[in-house]
Amino acid sequence: MLSLGYSLVRFDQQQLMASVDKTSVRNEVSRVKADFQKLCDNGNVSDEVKMLMSNMFMIIELMLSIFLEKITKKDHKNSSLSSSQTGKDDTALSQQGSQGKGKKENGFRASNTKTTEKVKRVKVLSCDICGEALNDIPCLHTERRTKIDIIFEKVVEHIDVEVKQCCHCEATVKGRFPSDMPGPLQYGNGLKATVINLMMSHMVAMNRVQKLIKSMIGITLSEASLLKFVLRLHQALATWEHNMTEKILNMKAIHVDETSLRVDQKNHWIHVYSAEEITLKILHRRRGKMAINEIDIIPRYGGIIIHDCWASYLTYPNCGHGLCGSHLLRELTFMVDSNHYRWATKIKLLLQEACRTVAKRASKKLTASEYAGLQ
Repeated sequence: MLSLGYSLVRFDQQQLMASVDKTSVRNEVSRVKADFQKLCDNGNVSDEVKMLMSNMFMIIELMLSIFLEKITKKDHKNSSLSSSQTGKDDTALSQQGSQGKGKKENGFRASNTKTTEKVKRVKVLSCDICGEALNDIPCLHTERRTKIDIIFEKVVEHIDVEVKQCCHCEATVKGRFPSDMPGPLQYGNGLKATVINLMMSHMVAMNRVQKLIKSMIGITLSEASLLKFVLRLHQALATWEHNMTEKILNMKAIHVDETSLRVDQKNHWIHVYSAEEITLKILHRRRGKMAINEIDIIPRYGGIIIHDCWASYLTYPNCGHGLCGSHLLRELTFMVDSNHYRWATKIKLLLQEACRTVAKRASKKLTASEYAGLQ
């Protein structure tokens, strides 16, 4: 009997959770409190009952808040859950950016490209209606239509060095090849940059890069060549990475985050450290404190780190801490979705307005007076 009763209660709870109207429940509690307050104002309630009912209302509101939070579904828009852990979201496909112009693309243009522009003028020689010759009639104005095309050009440069025999000592002497051509076949920086861009920026698989490059130049590059291009860039950036790390350590605030990446079918983590125009992305097999210590940026940092609620970040007392505005907005969205708190709505609007204001400035920060106005 007890188990049957428990099952019925659980069934009723599930039915209630599935059909509850959050707004109506809140309104009903508010109505009961208002009615009780009227009784108190009319002197119809003793002090003991007032105290008892006040405590009961407090408990009811607490239980209601917990209940509404339990039945509110969490996703990547109102919690720290990643989009991969929640259902498909099609809203971003039609949403425009904050300026109403859609996503802003990177305006970078490679230096080894050129634009060939041609203007062709089509003359009017005769009238289409009556056939009158119009050769000597001045043009009123022109109308233009434009066609943009792209042509991939393969550049092959041969270096022939002379080989001579000295007439004095009979030694064989030959000219010197350029320093960037140590072997019989070399690939230029334009080709290397294209390969690295495809593999690193656009995450194209190596076999697809091989097929694409072959379709452009008629040569199949080996996987070893592709990996060597990436390795040499990594080595060339070592000094830059060291200098940027030291520069980040001197910043007043840095943003940190981590995201997963599969490497050889095993889960790794990309740790991101950014400040102003600098962004460092460091791959590590672990996510938590071991990785942070081995990367050795946060342990040496004395400013403020902006991060999510990942517990590992909060274990470093040597620096200040600030929660990411995006994650705060998600948590506030959950508060609004579950309990319709007005304070959460107001703080959310305040954060969004501050974000829009900062985004329009080169300094990317609020003024001292604006900070004071937030208090």
